This record gives sequence, C-alpha cells and structure tokens, in this order.
Amino acid sequence: MPRKFEIKVPASSANIGPGYDVMGVSLSLYLKLNVDIDSAYAHPNDTNDTDAVERAKAINADPNNCRLEYTPSSEGYGQVPLSTDSNLITRTALYVLRCHNIRTFPIGTLITIDNPIPLGRGLGSSGAAVVAGVMLGNELGNLNLSKQRMLDFCLMIERHPDNITAAMIGGFCGSFLRDLTPQELERREIPLAEVLPEPSGGENTGVNPPLPPTDIGRHVKYNWNPKIKCISIIPNFELSTADSRSVLPKAYTTGDLVFNLQRLAVLTSAIGLDPPNPDLIYPAMQDRVHQPYRRTLVPGLTDILTSVTPKTNPGLLGICLSGAGPTILALATDNFEDIANELIAVFKKHNISCSWKLLSPAYDGATVENIA
Repeated sequence: MPRKFEIKVPASSANIGPGYDVMGVSLSLYLKLNVDIDSAYAHPNDTNDTDAVERAKAINADPNNCRLEYTPSSEGYGQVPLSTDSNLITRTALYVLRCHNIRTFPIGTLITIDNPIPLGRGLGSSGAAVVAGVMLGNELGNLNLSKQRMLDFCLMIERHPDNITAAMIGGFCGSFLRDLTPQELERREIPLAEVLPEPSGGENTGVNPPLPPTDIGRHVKYNWNPKIKCISIIPNFELSTADSRSVLPKAYTTGDLVFNLQRLAVLTSAIGLDPPNPDLIYPAMQDRVHQPYRRTLVPGLTDILTSVTPKTNPGLLGICLSGAGPTILALATDNFEDIANELIAVFKKHNISCSWKLLSPAYDGATVENIA
C-alpha cells in the first residue's frame, strides 16, 4: 500500500559554555525527509511520464530500492552523496533495518531531503542526519521503537550524546554514556561498517550487524525560559569536529575542571528562572575546557568572548561557541538584531563574513507525521 510521511529533526547546539560533551539544546531549524513509498514508482505503467520513468531507472539501479534526492536549497546540494550505501542518513537507516533482518528499503521508496542546517558549523548537522536515519529505519521497517531505544541506535554511530539527545528528545538536555559491561562490548565492529559496500569488519559482518545494548545513554531535560531566544552567528567557513577536538589537551588541571563544574551546576537551573538574569547566566556560561583552545581555529572568538557582554549589549544573557564551532550561540531576550550585528562586526574585522538566524528551542525534538 502506498504511504507518505515526513520526518523532521532539529539542529542542535552542544556544550553551551561549560557543558562540554554534556549539554545540548535543540534549535528550530529542521532537517526534513519527505518519504514516498509506492511500488508503482519502480514499475511505471505510463511510459509517457518522463519523471516516472526516470524515477524507475534510479530506483531499479539502486541495490536498496531507493531514490534519494535533495532540494536545491539544501546545504551541500550537489556535494552530498546520493548513493544509499554512502549517504549518512540512508546508511544509518540500513543499519537499523539490517539489525532487524530487513535487508533493503521497501520497493519504490523515494526520499526527498530538505536540509537548511549548515554543514560543519557546530549546529549538529551530522547528529541530525543520524537521528533522521534511525527514525527512517524505524518507520520503513514498522519497528515501533521508542525514542529511548532509537537513541541507542544513534549512539552506536555517534558516540557524543549531547547533540544526538537534544535532536531526538528536544529542548535543553544533559546527557551521558554509561559504562558498558564486557559482555556488551563483545562485538566491537563500527556499526556504519555493516552497511557500507565493503564492510571493514569482514565479509560477513553485514549479514548480522550488532544490536545496540539497551539504554546506552541517560539524559535529563532541563527547564528553559521561553523568553530566551538563540542567536546563531554562522561564519562562512567549515570546521570539522575532528580538527576542533585535535587542539584540546589530553589532561586538565583540577582548578579548570572545578571552574566548569561550578558553572555547569548553576547554568542548568539559571536558564529556567524567570526573569532571566544576565548577571547569573553570563558568568555561568564561561568555560576553561574547550573554548580557550579553540580560539586559534575561530578568528575573532577571543574578542567575542571578552568584549560582547550584557553591559555593552542590553538583552544579551550569555555567549559561547556552538558545539565544535565556528558558529557562535548568543542567548538573549531582546535587541536580537543589534546583538547579531555586533557579533558579525567582530568577525568582519577578521575578514570573515557571517549570516545569522534567530532560533528557539525545538521542544518536541524529532517527529514523524503521516501524510497519506
């Protein structure tokens, strides 16, 4: 029976100052998958329908019964892989399906992706893709997995729970990975290898990919005062998470860790208080674990973190690097455009142009809606 549905997954910002690899907030900028399943697409009856014929050719040429396409306005349009064995979203979906003994997508699957989330900018683009892929596998296989169980599949692929949890669950979240038992660690293959054309775990690893252990991650959802909006300043260059992590030290002083823990304990409650208090939030968003070391990768970050304050910019509550960067996240209650222009001006002094978006927490997280 033909079926249509839409999957929406929000962008996210991780760390939020002192919460390195711990905190994340979902943002109202959505990766969308419009999925249309109809076997007629693979075997069109009307040979005069050029579009139907082209769809059939694409579906029949794909070993997984799927045609994948992006809207022209999507980030990375023309550069993102369209092969279902290579694209992160469909690769992830295939992993979920093959864990449940389903080898391919339903015959006649068309997936149209609209992705406004900037790639490599610290707004959780890869996390959103993984969440979308797990939800896609769940829907295509009629698996009826809970969000908590889908999180397990996500965390088998993306081992940093801050972005993943915020994107899946929604709102302002704290999360961690629990220590796995020796039995749970028995199979160590990288799950994405299970669905690649040449699995790195061996010739037969794709036959029986490892199911995730149960409840890999634990999380809590904090309160967020709805008066607080998120100003995202997005520089015009990409910064890979791997490069951003490479500049971090292998060890920290006790003083730096205590500094972050103290502020983290305050920030998780301060953001939910009414009225929002810049004298509490701004200093609670300071960090000594990752931002000082990433300043070399983001020109202007030093100036932004020291000169743009609630005293110089009324309405501003706090400011930080979004995820691994280079996007800057500013929390504010007012004067959004003035604050954005101030931050953009700092980047301009370093010959970096930026765009900006005013966003709110996406409280529902990832969603699925049946269209037909």
